[in-house]
Amino acid sequence: MDRENYFFDIDEHPENDKVFVLIIYDVVDNRKRIRLSKLLLGYGFRIQKSAYEAVITKKKYIELLERLPAFAGNEDSIRIYKIIGKGQVTTFGKLPEEEAEDVIVI
Repeated sequence: MDRENYFFDIDEHPENDKVFVLIIYDVVDNRKRIRLSKLLLGYGFRIQKSAYEAVITKKKYIELLERLPAFAGNEDSIRIYKIIGKGQVTTFGKLPEEEAEDVIVI
């Protein structure tokens, strides 16, 4: 079994411009879910099929909060956890794979 550990330390001081966020979602419509996952790849990285982590600026965080409601219908759920302070993430089982986009050079 694979195991991964990593730490983060996000201060809440005004001079710190970064936030650590965990975004999880359950979106019913396939097209909307694919568009959402592509949007989230622009902010962070996928850790599970419907979960992303990101360390982003406060400005990007606000931008993300403004963009997400368009993806949440009556049957959908999107949750964003803003995590401040020191933390440790421990993962068991399959480690997240980095998604590489297909690039075709002509």
